[in-house]
This record gives sequence, C-alpha cells and structure tokens, in this order.
Amino acid sequence: MEFSDLNLNSSLLNALDDLGISKPTTIQQKSFAPIMSGADIVGIAQTGTGKTFAYLLPALRMWKFTESPHPQILILVPTRELVSQVVEEVEKLTHYMNFSVAGVYGGANINVQVNRVQLGLDLLVGTPGRVMDLLKKGAFKGKTIKKLIIDEVDEMLHQGFRTQLKTIVDFLPVKRQSLMFSATLPDEVVEIIDLFSSHYKRIEAAPSGAALENIAQSAYRLPNFNSKVNMLQHLLNGDEDMKKVLIFT
Repeated sequence: MEFSDLNLNSSLLNALDDLGISKPTTIQQKSFAPIMSGADIVGIAQTGTGKTFAYLLPALRMWKFTESPHPQILILVPTRELVSQVVEEVEKLTHYMNFSVAGVYGGANINVQVNRVQLGLDLLVGTPGRVMDLLKKGAFKGKTIKKLIIDEVDEMLHQGFRTQLKTIVDFLPVKRQSLMFSATLPDEVVEIIDLFSSHYKRIEAAPSGAALENIAQSAYRLPNFNSKVNMLQHLLNGDEDMKKVLIFT
C-alpha cells in the first residue's frame, strides 16, 4: 500500500511527496481508517514506527477551516523536545494548507505563549502542565477541541502528569475524538486512558513492549561483575559504533 491509496487530499499528498515518503508504516496503515471513522483509538507503537504521522495525517485530513481563533485539535506530549518535534512535523505536512500551529511548554515565558495562542490557532501542541495553565487563564476555549491526541501516555505517567491530565479533561467537551498512543499498556496506563474514553479500538503495530525491527540485539553470558566490567571496556574501546552509550544497572 502507498499513501496515494489512502483517502488523503492533494495538499497532504504533495507534502508527503516533498518529504520523499510514499509508503505508510504498519501503525499508519492500521490506524488510518479507524481514525477517519471517528472512533476513539489506543495505538500501541514504539518510537520510530511513524506514530506521529499515524495520528497527524487523518487528523489533518478531517480538519475543516473555521473562522474561530480557538484550536480544534489538541496534542499532549510529555516533554518540550517532543512539543518542538511534533510542531515541526505538523508544519511539514501543512505546507500546502492555510493552517496555524503552535507549541507550549513549561520553562518558557507563559505570557508570550498566551499572546501566541490568542492570535488564533488550528492546532495546539503542549505539555500537560502548561496546557492546563493556559486553560485556567482562558487563553483558549477547551470546548472547541474536536480531537484530543495524547502521545506517549506511559511516559506521561512516569513524569507525574496524572493530576494535570485529569484537570484537562474537565475543560474538554464530552463529544470529541480521543486518540492515544503508548509504547506499553500496563494497568495504570489503561486507568488514564479510561479517563478520556470509555469505548476505544486498540491498534497494535507490534505487541506491547516488543523491540523495533531495526534494533539488533545480542547477549553475553558472563560469570561475575569483574568480567562484565572488562567486557564493557572491551566493547567501548573496540566498537567504533559505540559513540553514544546508555548503560542500565
């Protein structure tokens, strides 16, 4: 299957063509029709599987112009880095559309962000804490949100955003579409998802917790701590690919 086989408009297809992308990934292909049908979904997809485009493409395809200055689409992500990345992806896909997007996050001047939001937006990307602050200040109306997208729900819990997520729910309309993505789906993640949707379709690019196909794995059976340290030093000194290393203990 190619993107041209999906129900995408010429603006999105031209943007994808500019990016040199023609074939959807598994999560993009599996989630497109359910999202377009208006269903709430929970997507199980790891970083690197194309999940950002999996929710952006159908959300942007369904978007309709309105003169309201308040956003129709709200995307919640756990970090400021992800805010910037998602905003950048939106800008790439909406190159041929009259579309406005902005990102907000903590640690930046909130007054500047309030002014930007009040200029008018179609889509807002933000971390839960800062979005909650803007809602309380009345910077935008939560009741105009038609689509709520929560990316990396499991990471949201790890960073302690449960309270903020619960507060944001109160500002949103009951009648909305909720799209949620997580790499894993333990019970505590399901509890948070249940706050936003009581009926959702579960879509998996791979079983929860599965490794990405493009990651090579290997194991070394070593008898004791000293041999592990020696083996680690040998690998770090002898493998030119090990320029950035993360060690779990």
